[in-house]
Amino acid sequence: MNSKEDTKLSAIWPRQPFVGLALAALFGILIAEATPHPSTGLVALGLSAPLAFVRKSSLATCAFVLACFFYLHSLRQTNSPGLRLAQELGEMPQAVTATGVVVSEPNVSARGTASFLFQFDSITLHDQTLVSHATISARWRHQVRFGDELQLFGVVQRVEGPRNPGEFDMRAYLARRDIRYALLVRDPENGRILKRGGGSRIMRAALDSRAWMQAALARGLDDSPDLHGLISGMVLGVRDQTPDEIEEQFQETGTLHLFAVSGLNVAILAQLLWMILRGARVPRRWAIALIIPALFFYAAVTGLNASSIRAALMAAVLLGGFFVDRKVLATNSVAAAAVLVLCWDTNQLFSTGFQLSFAVVIAIIVLAEPLYGVLVRWCEPDPFLPQSLLSRRQRSWQWIWSAIAKGSSVSLAAWIGSLPLILPYFYLVTPVSLLANLVVVPIAFFVLAVGLMSLLVISFAPWLAVIFNNANWSLAAAILWAVGLFARAPGGHFYLALPHWPTGALAEITVLDAGTGAAVHLRTGRSDWLFDAGPARDFKRVVRPYLRSRGINGLDGIVLSHGDAAHIGATVAMMRAFHPLALLDTAAPDRSRVHKELIAHLAEMHFARRFCGAGDHWKIGKDVVARVLFPPAEYQASNADDQALVVQLTIAGRWRVLLLSDSGEATERLLLAGDADLRSDILIKGQHHSGVSGSLELLERAQPAAIVASSVAFPQNESVKHEWEEVVSARQIKLFRQDRTGAVTLRFFQDHWEVKPFLQPETFRNPAK
Repeated sequence: MNSKEDTKLSAIWPRQPFVGLALAALFGILIAEATPHPSTGLVALGLSAPLAFVRKSSLATCAFVLACFFYLHSLRQTNSPGLRLAQELGEMPQAVTATGVVVSEPNVSARGTASFLFQFDSITLHDQTLVSHATISARWRHQVRFGDELQLFGVVQRVEGPRNPGEFDMRAYLARRDIRYALLVRDPENGRILKRGGGSRIMRAALDSRAWMQAALARGLDDSPDLHGLISGMVLGVRDQTPDEIEEQFQETGTLHLFAVSGLNVAILAQLLWMILRGARVPRRWAIALIIPALFFYAAVTGLNASSIRAALMAAVLLGGFFVDRKVLATNSVAAAAVLVLCWDTNQLFSTGFQLSFAVVIAIIVLAEPLYGVLVRWCEPDPFLPQSLLSRRQRSWQWIWSAIAKGSSVSLAAWIGSLPLILPYFYLVTPVSLLANLVVVPIAFFVLAVGLMSLLVISFAPWLAVIFNNANWSLAAAILWAVGLFARAPGGHFYLALPHWPTGALAEITVLDAGTGAAVHLRTGRSDWLFDAGPARDFKRVVRPYLRSRGINGLDGIVLSHGDAAHIGATVAMMRAFHPLALLDTAAPDRSRVHKELIAHLAEMHFARRFCGAGDHWKIGKDVVARVLFPPAEYQASNADDQALVVQLTIAGRWRVLLLSDSGEATERLLLAGDADLRSDILIKGQHHSGVSGSLELLERAQPAAIVASSVAFPQNESVKHEWEEVVSARQIKLFRQDRTGAVTLRFFQDHWEVKPFLQPETFRNPAK
């Protein structure tokens, strides 16, 4: 091939060496993930390094890079501080005394408990002191700050994995950061602060700067905490001040990325700084030299999280090309940024943020220009008509449509790039995001610009900063209004379960592991009902993710068993998120504060409860009938557990499931004294506050083949007793204790039913008798 052909080919497809290097790094990490072997990686590294140096070919260089990343990831998978600590501590919880440093900004709960990352200096267990530099997750009810050196006494245990379908896998997420244990410090006096002001000076300075910036952006907005939280989230990436309802609206409109300091925020900041510096006639190279460190400072101020570092690296690579007067090829620059990020942490390849960031950027690079060409042609004037003959109105419309087409093409390309990842991670499809981003992103540009101006002038003109902040209040209010409007758009977003083979079940019941509470989901045909909503603290972590993972956008009904906060605490949040068509409650009076607050909320929402009592029944879908066995309409007991709703489900006229909630001996005696047919294939029960329930007489009357029982280690009255477990086993009843099984799914077919625990591989099946 002659030089002229080389030049022609180079013009069509310019050399982009980092693309090959990024692919080599990706394959090296994936191979190490499947078969980590550091010694093999070291040998491969030793063989490929001389070859790459001597041959100086692309193939040899890629082989060397593949070997490098295979070795790096193998090392992190087999010989990290967290793994070495795991070899010492094992699987069982242990009491330890540990000293170390707080290496993250503490997150403080409403009760004053601080959650933070804690890097060990030493750890003492069984009178033996070990030196370890592993990082763990810690919780302590005390005021702590980043960099504090602490001595803590508590129980260290493995980070718990998910116990319910759809629940976020915190164990896997933290393991990618080499965090494998959690330290729980029970009382404030079980720890002490040894020294203040340790840790990274850069991180301390960045956090202090962020606190100052937050205070500056809040000046004059004391009466609008929600809007101040929105501004802080968009400018500084601080999300803990944003209410859940607002955050969910942003997620449902595909605009939640505005809260994460990612490529968009960094690009807006870089554009603003570029405009300011060029307006001040700063030479291009000097402007770039100032912008790059400013972007990394911004990443530090926002917490040095992975997304901000990724975005700063990508921007730095792109700007670096302009600095050295090299032609910047977007694909090559993105690949170079990916290599740098993976050098920093090979586990980034498996993070949702990394995958989404690069998928969206690559989709924009590949698809935005062709899509723009298609869109802009829709309103182009006659190509044979000279531009000079176009009217001012035509030229204005052409300019406006070109801008709309450019924004739409980028938004559509980003949506296409993110969809394959958004669906499996979040079970969410957001067609409205195409329009929402067109409206919201330009306003977000001005929010960041006005916020930057406020920070620049607050030191010498606080009155001007207040003006800027109030202008930002108006912009944030406009964003909030627009996002709320788009979130309410019919068909604008919907949740979708992952594609799966149909089971053919007539009905499916999932008993979620809600600790001492309960949340039981019944699906039959297209009907979805929930028996109890679970505790408020588990709504975001357990119940809502589960329902979303099942593709549930709305509930047909919610049935409340009794006034226990662990059973009905999440009802208000459930109604706002899933808009049930009906809510069934008992008419029995109780003294529950949570129940009274719920009734008040329902009155504000103008939502009428339906009362039910013994003898009432209703049809759920075409295959299930629900019948209330207890309590009678006028029944009243001294405590809520003794007037809990007992419901029997009959499926296809054949299978029966008895939902006992937290019923105890008093309820059981009344059920046994009545004439109701208690025979049931499966019992689903909680624990009575006395710790006594599930009497032998009830078991004999019901004759179940399986029991699903809630159980927790503490308090003891909420745990399945060993003696009762032996009684159940002696009657050859299969017991599913949820402290061991997690959630339990029951599927009912025409000729059999089956039980599948979430944490165990077994499936219990009962054939037709």
